[in-house]
Amino acid sequence: MVPQFARLPIGQKLSLMLGAAAAVAIVVGAWLYAREPDWRVLFGNLSDRDGGATIAALSQLNVPYKFADGGGAILVPADRVHEMRLRLASQGLPKGGTVGFELVDNQKFGATQFQEQINYQRGLEGELARSIQSLAAVASARVHLAIPKPSVFVRDTQTPTASVLLTLHAGRTLDRAQIAGIVHLVASSVPQLNPDSVNVIDQNGALLSQRKDGRDGALDANALDYVRQIEQATIARIVDILEPIVGRGNARVQVTADVDFSRTEQVAETFKPNADPAAAARRQLQLSESTTSGAAGAAGVPGALSNQPPPTPTAPIDPKAAATTAAQTAASGPVSARKDESVAFEVDKTIQHTRAASGQVKRLTAAVVVNHKRTVGADGKAAYAPLPAEDMEKLSALVREAMGFSKERGDSLNVVNAAFSEPERVEVPELPLWKQPDTVAMAKDGGRYLLFALLIAYLVFGVLRPALRRAAERVPLPPPTEPALTGQHIPAGAQPQPPGEDPLARARRLAREDPKIVANVVKSWVGQNG
Repeated sequence: MVPQFARLPIGQKLSLMLGAAAAVAIVVGAWLYAREPDWRVLFGNLSDRDGGATIAALSQLNVPYKFADGGGAILVPADRVHEMRLRLASQGLPKGGTVGFELVDNQKFGATQFQEQINYQRGLEGELARSIQSLAAVASARVHLAIPKPSVFVRDTQTPTASVLLTLHAGRTLDRAQIAGIVHLVASSVPQLNPDSVNVIDQNGALLSQRKDGRDGALDANALDYVRQIEQATIARIVDILEPIVGRGNARVQVTADVDFSRTEQVAETFKPNADPAAAARRQLQLSESTTSGAAGAAGVPGALSNQPPPTPTAPIDPKAAATTAAQTAASGPVSARKDESVAFEVDKTIQHTRAASGQVKRLTAAVVVNHKRTVGADGKAAYAPLPAEDMEKLSALVREAMGFSKERGDSLNVVNAAFSEPERVEVPELPLWKQPDTVAMAKDGGRYLLFALLIAYLVFGVLRPALRRAAERVPLPPPTEPALTGQHIPAGAQPQPPGEDPLARARRLAREDPKIVANVVKSWVGQNG
């Protein structure tokens, strides 16, 4: 085929070369399409600033990327997602819409105290927002802190407050425990911030944080959750004891709990008569006893001699003599005695301080429906029959024990045996093999490579080969010449000289169409003459 291509004119050669180049380009494009990488999300919901910085970093790393529909995410090949995330994270990308304490790292010289306080507050808000955004259900968060200036006057002291705005992912919610965790996270990060001063709202403007004290007179969500937990726990106990007997799905239970959330405190002071008066003497208040003995009366002539001081007392050596002297002295004058005693008698008294616990169950009401008993006959058909009265009594007794039935409390229980209405069974047709997702994905991959192979076969056997064959058929072969002139063998199948053609015109035609043949003839002539 190469000699035939060499004998083609320049125009046909260019046409065939262009056709071959186009075929190669088509083959390469089909191969690249078949080897198109699987794109995965690198980052989503980026701000314009973070998106531009991320694209610039990917361009520097020579990593292909493209945007998702709507430009909400940046896609990269699946085999390089984790690598690019780690590399971009080392560069601090994406930075996010919030700033943290990195503001303090770039503190300018000469900043005022007001600027330092503002940067500190902004950094604290940003760090809190980043911490809250780490929750799985939170898409973004903003934190606003109102920190008053400290005052030297106690009456002017104000406590800080905080507000948190949450943007949740679609279909995600936060339970009470998570909301309380966010409130205490913010309150613990700001000095002197009370958890009651932290308000949390969602993107719809609904208040998520609520007080637990119930000052507004309404039950809070915790109380309602507590009632729901009591009801669900009671239902679970009843179902667990019934299902092994009647079968799974053959019992329906509903429980209503009446819970008292009132807080009462009572102080009682009771007085009772004393059974034993002697035991009523609790304490002796006062006891005093005094005895006074008078000395001898005045005697003698009044004057200086009778006003002399008493003589110096002397202690007698004989005790008996001393006692006799004292008795004589006491008998010589008057004696007075006095005794006072005060005793307190208390009445029997009882003081009782009672505080009733909140959340006590006042009454339980339970309704239980049991399905009819299912039996299978000899023909294989199922039949349903009511349960005997004895079985119903046993079931009612089990349910009473399971729910903690109390007659004094006023509990109510109703167990009914009734046939369940079975819903119509809709037979879902089995998905055919050619509609299954795995089969469709395999067919797409196989069809891609089959299309690539068919395209290559068509280009080779349907375009290039027929074009070369038609071009070779249109190339005229040199006419037969005398062996003595050419010195060459005339190939079989060569076109003979047309009858009546002028030899000179034929020589000119050969020189125009194939100069090599003319050159070989001339060369052979020169060689023979030499």
